[in-house]
Amino acid sequence: MYEPSLSTEVQFLKGVGPKPAAVMNKAGLVTVEDVLYRLPRRYEDRSSIPLISTLRVGHFATIRGRIRRIDSKPLRGGQVIVRAIVNDGSGSIVLTWFNQPWTKAQLEKSGGDIFAYGQVKDGTSSHEIASPEWEAASDEEAAEWFGKIVPVYPLVEGLSQKTMRRAARSAVAGYLRLVVDPLPKSVREQQGLADLQWAIRQIHQPDDEASRLEARRRLVFEDFFYMQLALAMKRAATQHEIGIPFPVQALLKGQDPGPPLDLPPGTLFTKEERAARAQEPLWDQIHRLLPFALTGAQKRVIQEIWKDMESPHPMNRLVQGDVGSGKTAVAACALLTAVRSGYQASLMAPTEILAEQHYTNLKALLEPVGVRVAMLIGKQGSRERKQASQAVEMGTAEVVVGTHALVQESVKFRRLGLVIVDEQHRFGVLQRKALRDKGFGNPDVLVMTATPIPRTLTMTVYGDLDLSVIDELPPGRKPVKTHWKRSSERMQVYQSVRGLIEEGKQAYFVCPMVSESEKMMAQAAEDLHYRLSNGPLQGLRVGLLHGQMKPREKEEAMLAFRNHQFDALVSTTVIEVGVDVPNASVMVIEDANRFGLSQLHQLRGRVGRGSQQSYCILIADAKMGDARARMDVMVATNDGFRIAEEDLRLRGPGLMAGTAQSGHADFKVGDLLTDGKMLEVARQVAIEVVQKDPKLSGPEWKRVLENVRKARSEAGIITVS
Repeated sequence: MYEPSLSTEVQFLKGVGPKPAAVMNKAGLVTVEDVLYRLPRRYEDRSSIPLISTLRVGHFATIRGRIRRIDSKPLRGGQVIVRAIVNDGSGSIVLTWFNQPWTKAQLEKSGGDIFAYGQVKDGTSSHEIASPEWEAASDEEAAEWFGKIVPVYPLVEGLSQKTMRRAARSAVAGYLRLVVDPLPKSVREQQGLADLQWAIRQIHQPDDEASRLEARRRLVFEDFFYMQLALAMKRAATQHEIGIPFPVQALLKGQDPGPPLDLPPGTLFTKEERAARAQEPLWDQIHRLLPFALTGAQKRVIQEIWKDMESPHPMNRLVQGDVGSGKTAVAACALLTAVRSGYQASLMAPTEILAEQHYTNLKALLEPVGVRVAMLIGKQGSRERKQASQAVEMGTAEVVVGTHALVQESVKFRRLGLVIVDEQHRFGVLQRKALRDKGFGNPDVLVMTATPIPRTLTMTVYGDLDLSVIDELPPGRKPVKTHWKRSSERMQVYQSVRGLIEEGKQAYFVCPMVSESEKMMAQAAEDLHYRLSNGPLQGLRVGLLHGQMKPREKEEAMLAFRNHQFDALVSTTVIEVGVDVPNASVMVIEDANRFGLSQLHQLRGRVGRGSQQSYCILIADAKMGDARARMDVMVATNDGFRIAEEDLRLRGPGLMAGTAQSGHADFKVGDLLTDGKMLEVARQVAIEVVQKDPKLSGPEWKRVLENVRKARSEAGIITVS
């Protein structure tokens, strides 16, 4: 005898069958459970359908009326536009479908009475709805939904609303009773959450708007809760690991920190070397090595890092700081602390340009106080690379800066105690883990990013890390003045920039993002370089930098610009992260509407790094929509976190998070744009639960634990271990 279950294939749902099921399978709907959890993307309130005469331009509305006329008009290129005039007795509206010729025949078979939904626009003679969703009111199922709140599901080609509604109704009627609520009663009662079966029914067949919202609240909490439990469990597991307790207090007092724990034969330092280094309190040494005063925010973050380093558990901390906030100085303090404690430390950067810049800066800061800095990157010659690798293995290289070359099997550390990863979203999880695995025991891990991330995304993408924020710029830094100019004003912009160059300043020209292809972007940069060199900037020294150049050519171009051998540098987005030229005080971004907000902000961060006033000019014909909004935000603020929030609002969480390795933002129900408060609630509840039961070993958590494991495997949660 047939036994129904949630894993029953969709073809066996009443009213579906094999052919529609094949299309549903392509949409990820394979089982009954898939259908129950495929939630509507919106709802039509057919309980109060407005009269056509009352419709307002710009509003989305559902109308019901009778088709008075249908016509089909051919357009150029073999395309066609279908128009239908619909009247409900109070007035008429025009429905249009572009290049959907089959719609005419479907409308003619509809019986004339239809429902339609879409955005009301101004037409030539009356209001219009372009490409509306529609269905025949004479259809039994459509009529059954009349006077109710109607679900509208996300579809794929070949899958109709009728099929989806039929499948969902059948799943609810025949299988909802099999759904077992995984949340313990204690959590449901504490948070005032509805029963799961009731919530699923109300999501598909809401009694009213209040019930639908209450059902959604329950499902949003559960959606977020599993992810937050996974992150809290990861964090708890790290806190139970045994790490390296660095002797920070002894260093602050200028005392001998003693030998590193569990020293094997042959230490990094002799007793005499340690004693020599212990003569100066750590803060005094930091003030001596830094050519500037630390900001209050930098000092606060350093103290947070030191507290973690003193702990017997490994540090897992994320440092967020806007462009120019001084993350390198904070990193240098952490590196010095590790070295003075008797350990090696490493800093891994995503590009060779950034790694070389870190190497140059850290060498200048640390070597005067006796710390030996080495570099490992892919372009090094075999001899240079061998010398660096030997110094790392012997321990004579105390701070090692590099790219992913650091994680190669041939690189062996003597006593790696601290791992710093810069711009960590550019590394894969396995790369970070490979570097950490080279450490002694469980090394401390510090992650840095100059990409401001909204709090809601931080809680999902980096939820297993402690967070520090450098929210203050060094004194003397002036905010970059940003201007938005149309392409018709391009030549005036070039002349103004030439005037600034002739005053001794340097300028970046960033070529448009014509494509994701490095080759096409290189061609665009070469074209812009040619036009500027032989036109508005003729007679000036104009350099070129793009991703298709050989590593040595890129290095030479950047070095020449840094040494003021170039007046201007035409570049692709390879300068986006980390490049530091204090005299560069002007940036022109061509066709800025092609870039996202966060990328524009990162690019702008390459100027304004000195004490002089800097400028960013956005050249863009952005007349409407998101493109105009991005330009307005860039002109209005230099605050990276505000820009990140706007980017999240404009682009959505999936695009903000980026690739799969950057975390999973596509929740089944929850929306990071609108459900931030519920995410906070779910996170707090998850933390409290894991504090009481770190492994969710109690019997009431059995089903929750299954969902948590599923959430972790699907999400690619960012971790550094």
